[in-house]
Amino acid sequence: MRTIMAFGKSHRSQRPVLGRRVMGTLFGYRRGHVHLAFQDEPKSAPAFLIELATPTSVLVREMASGLVRIALETEKKAEKKGFKLLEEPLWRTYCNGKKCGFAMKRDCGGEEWKVLKALEAISMGAGVLPASDDGVGAEGELMYMRAKFERVAGSKDSEAFYMMNPDGSGGPELSIYLLRV
Repeated sequence: MRTIMAFGKSHRSQRPVLGRRVMGTLFGYRRGHVHLAFQDEPKSAPAFLIELATPTSVLVREMASGLVRIALETEKKAEKKGFKLLEEPLWRTYCNGKKCGFAMKRDCGGEEWKVLKALEAISMGAGVLPASDDGVGAEGELMYMRAKFERVAGSKDSEAFYMMNPDGSGGPELSIYLLRV
């Protein structure tokens, strides 16, 4: 019986899944665009990775001013019935109510893995990683923010991610909403 169970598990999809509490990472080079990744665990592959059209410097300014709400909207079309919300490829982006262009789903390539591996031991915080000497990251220093998020699935067409404050006080400083409209 155990052999059958192991055989059955090996044929399951290797697509990463997300639980109720996830690791969220925003990162980008100072003169580049922001990437957003959600992982179930810091060492797992991202279940959701997108590149926002928002420049990193603009998002840093918004975050310095207080609460930040990022809304990602995608089209609801009849021919896309099989897509799960986190698999949608193209998103309209709004930051604190202002339209910020489009975001695109990305595969986790070598450069993204390098960043996520460098941040693996960090459970919460924000900072800057210096530019590397090997020519990778020619855009300058890499800025990042990493925290635990609570994931709330409203329906098959809506999910929200709320950054969790470690001391439990106050509301979330950063909220990310995914909507299929």
